[in-house]
Amino acid sequence: MNEISDSSRPSGPPHAQTLRDGRVVRIRDIAPSDRSAERAFIEGLSDESRRRRFLAQLKSPDDKLLDSLVNIDARREAALVAVVSYEGTERIVGAARFSMASPDAVDGECAVVVADDWQDQGLGTALVRDLAERARARGLRRMYSMDLAGNADMHELASHLGFRARVDPGDASLIIHELVL
Repeated sequence: MNEISDSSRPSGPPHAQTLRDGRVVRIRDIAPSDRSAERAFIEGLSDESRRRRFLAQLKSPDDKLLDSLVNIDARREAALVAVVSYEGTERIVGAARFSMASPDAVDGECAVVVADDWQDQGLGTALVRDLAERARARGLRRMYSMDLAGNADMHELASHLGFRARVDPGDASLIIHELVL
């Protein structure tokens, strides 16, 4: 794996985000040190939330998947996590990321997932907005996601944020949400 030094990681200042119910999360870049928290986050998602995020049924992430989620290639990717303090450690309650096919690409695929007990509080919206700002700063012109056609929550979030939806021409079970930046 080609790891980028921390000094070349994409970064933005961590910031607090107050949710609709008054809870506060801290949004920051993901780091390799988040590996165990990321595993716990994914394992703590409901089966349906994991299926919606990974477009497949997944109980627990394997080492290869975890590596790809926490070791960011700053030339092609950005990933944010929303964290809260829980029993003296940081607990991930949401994550969003984009990935470009190459460093000079003008579009990137994005994904967002929020812990089940933190959904419907504006966290997904905050994460995607922050991610879109990163993408714009990186020079991307378009951000898109591939989502299950039955994922009404994602369709609602994407529509709220200005994404346009269309059926994937290669797979009618998927919807492509696209945001022009």
